[in-house]
Amino acid sequence: MALTEKIQHYVEKLPASEQAELLDYVKRLSARKKRSTVGKAEESWHEFSLSSALRGMEDEASPEYSAADLKICLA
Repeated sequence: MALTEKIQHYVEKLPASEQAELLDYVKRLSARKKRSTVGKAEESWHEFSLSSALRGMEDEASPEYSAADLKICLA
């Protein structure tokens, strides 16, 4: 017996209210899986975007800020 058949066998024995609850649970699992996949793709894109933006800046000198510069930013 295939896994889906086993699941169907158990689901059919449940009352309608519990079947509805199970359906909600399955929908949440599916949505979570989709979010996880999109999140990983988006994370890869952000990493690529940042590395592209910073390309060629490795050898540039870091800016020197004085205490006066920092006070202006905090004001």
